[in-house]
Amino acid sequence: MHVVKAPDPKLRVQTKPVKKINPGLVQTLKEMVKLTKTFKDPEGVGLASTQVGLEGSFFVAKDGEDFISVINPRILSTGKRTKKYFEGCLSVPNMWAEVNRYTSIKVSYQDESGKTVTVPLKGVLAWIFQHEIDHLNGILFSDRCLQQKGRFYKFTGKDKTGTDTFEEVAI
Repeated sequence: MHVVKAPDPKLRVQTKPVKKINPGLVQTLKEMVKLTKTFKDPEGVGLASTQVGLEGSFFVAKDGEDFISVINPRILSTGKRTKKYFEGCLSVPNMWAEVNRYTSIKVSYQDESGKTVTVPLKGVLAWIFQHEIDHLNGILFSDRCLQQKGRFYKFTGKDKTGTDTFEEVAI
């Protein structure tokens, strides 16, 4: 298993609902968590099915210290407030963008056991869910940035103190 990189058309696939949660899917989710954990700088905090070339509607997301498996997710409602996040993606290495996302959302999804979970999310986890659900709809963070007339940045390395440095990229 490997992360598909843009501009691979697999990243533009509109995923299909998972009809049956079986041991094969659970194993795939475990492998996705393992793969996501290999990304350290920047840290991987989520990985969608399309990013590993699959077409089912599922992803894994970092929730605190652990990862959760999210199957057939839906955003049920959004809060009123948005916040500009400095966003990157494992499928678009070394590129970052300013993207406005809702600061709170209510979601529904199935966990690995098939149980339906309906929960309000805020902060980083709400942001991760929105980013990964976009992937399940064939949308990349760069699309959101362009829609919102945001700015793009390229990672240029680290300065003497070890701090990441970026350069704005004209689009």
